[in-house]
This record gives sequence, structure tokens and C-alpha cells, in this order.
Amino acid sequence: MFKYFRNHFVSHFTECKRRRSRLVSKDGRCNIEFGNVEEQSRFVFLADIWTTILDLRWRYKMTIFISAFLGSWFLFSLLWYIVAYVHQDLPEFNPSANHTPCVDNINGLTSAFLFSLETQVTIGYGFRCVTEQCAMAIFLLIFQSILGVIINSFMCGAILAKISRPKKRAKTITFSKNAVISKRGGKLCLLIRVANLRKSLLIGSHIYGKLLRTTVTPEGETIILDQVSVDFVVDTGNENLFFISPLTIYHIIDKKSPFFHMAADTILQQEFELVVFLDGTVESTSATCQVRTSYIAEEVLWGYRFAPIVSKTKEGKYRVDFHNFSKTVEVETPHCAFCLYNEKDAKAKIGYDNLGFQLQEVNETINTKM
Repeated sequence: MFKYFRNHFVSHFTECKRRRSRLVSKDGRCNIEFGNVEEQSRFVFLADIWTTILDLRWRYKMTIFISAFLGSWFLFSLLWYIVAYVHQDLPEFNPSANHTPCVDNINGLTSAFLFSLETQVTIGYGFRCVTEQCAMAIFLLIFQSILGVIINSFMCGAILAKISRPKKRAKTITFSKNAVISKRGGKLCLLIRVANLRKSLLIGSHIYGKLLRTTVTPEGETIILDQVSVDFVVDTGNENLFFISPLTIYHIIDKKSPFFHMAADTILQQEFELVVFLDGTVESTSATCQVRTSYIAEEVLWGYRFAPIVSKTKEGKYRVDFHNFSKTVEVETPHCAFCLYNEKDAKAKIGYDNLGFQLQEVNETINTKM
């Protein structure tokens, strides 16, 4: 029992360490923070308040919405109370029987708050209403009504925009848990499987990658997040994909590839992070979205390929079995790309016998005259 909990704790600690070491998590979130930002730079977020509100988490967004509504209701309730106090409409002033108040049936701060709530949300119970006695009350009524419409429009628009953001569409695009390296078409390739969980397509999809690693320049400068472009293709190209079924994208490990000098026994010793991007346009909304994930060295399996998941039923329908989506099968794979290319070069230099060639002996007679 103790051994089980120890192994569980070690695996959990290792997984947490991997998450902290990633720049991009498996679900596409960026693990980065900004420190020592100047105070005046923080006001830029307030200047772009719309984007700031959209980027907030739901709990903070709802806190701001509730605070905005309650704050505006309470602020205007104080103003309505002041109007009633100045006009001496409150019961403590003992108004006469023929006294016409600015707002009927405001007897204190509680009733002023209820009238402010009814005015801003246009409930209109009819028990409290503004009279023509005070021009200030009429002006305050108009101002609160306009401000209430603005607040409602902003809040409804922000909630609708938050729900319909293209990044939500990205939740239905999934990548395989691991990347694999094996031969494909006679070439050593790094393969990743990606699937669209919806039947609606992503139009004009484009797949590419970035390899993040620490490098040291010849001048001695250390670059922590050095980015190297990694090209991914499918059998039909890397643009305008027919993304109706799961696709296997692959990167050819040639002499220009950053994986060319890696081998099966040294790849786990490398410190890199492969970030894969998928850009496309949502078919239903025409909004662009980006899906991203990342793979570290421990998640790249050398000498494996993905198990098939697409089959055809007796009724003629195509079926996708997502149970095998991330399942891998071990296959025979060269130890490294350098070995594969050396093997091909060696075969190109080997001579072959022509079986159709026959050697014929020719008897030559040499006649000499003296």
C-alpha cells in the first residue's frame, strides 16, 4: 500500500513539474507571467476595456456585472433620496395634505432603492412614480434610464461575445496525447494525430509548428525560448484541409529538420518543447480560431506509429473509433535520421550485376607477313 501511494505521489509530482516547465499546456493555455510592469502600462488595459472584460474569467466577470448593477441602483437611490429630502417629501418633515412630492411613496432610503431598481430595469409596478412637480426628478429619471440601457447593452454584449468566442470552438479540436517517430513513405517522420469532434468543418485550415529550446549563439548569448519553425504536412498538403475525419500530420526529418541530429537513445536527454498550431475559420460563424498544444521530449515516442481508427461498416458508413485515437503500435524504425540517410547513400553506391549481359569469347587470328 505504501509503495502504491509513493508511486502515485511521484507520478503526480512529475506531472506537475512537467506542467510548470511547459510554455504551452496540452489544452493550449500559455504558462507565462509578466513581472515589473510599469504602473502607467497597466492603464492600457483600462483603455481597451472591452478586450479586458472578454479575457476575464467568468467568476471575475460576473462579480463585475453584479457590482455594476448593485452599485448603480444604490447610487441612484441616494440621489432619489436627496431629491425627496431637499423637496421635503419625507414623512419626518410632516408634509401637508395638499403637498405634491417629486416622487410618490418614497418614505426613506429603502423605498428610494426600490424606486431606483424599478426605474433602471423598467419594471414599472405603478406604486411609485415621478410627478411633474420637480424638473430635477424628471432629469434624473431620464439620465438613469439612458445609463441603465447602456449598462444592460454592455453586459449582454460582453456575455454573448464571451460565449461565442472562437476559442470555444477550439475545445472540439483534439490532438493525440503523444507524438511518434517512424518511417512514412520511405522517410523518417514525426507524426501527430488531430481530430475534429464536430461535423462542421474548419475552412482554410493551416498547420504549423514551433520548436522551443535553449540555444547559445556563437557570441555567447543564451536564448531561453529560441523558436525554430517546424513544417507539418498531410498527404494533401498543409492548407485547405478536408477536416471531416481525423488526420495524421507529419514532419519529415531531413537535414533541415531540428530533429535530424536526435536519436532514439538521446531524444529523452533533449530539452525542447514542440508547439503545434492549427488555424482555421469556423464554418458556422466565419470567425477565425487557433488551436494549439505542445509536446515535450517524454511525449515523443521513437519507433511507434498510430493505430488505425477509421473503418467502414456493412451499411457503407465510415466509422471513427476514438478509443484508439492516441493508441500507438511499435514498429521497426531506424535508430536515427542520419543512419537512414547513410543507409540510402550506401545502397546508391553498390553495383548490381546485369543478368541479361552475356560474355562472348572472340577468337582473333593475327596474320603477320614478313
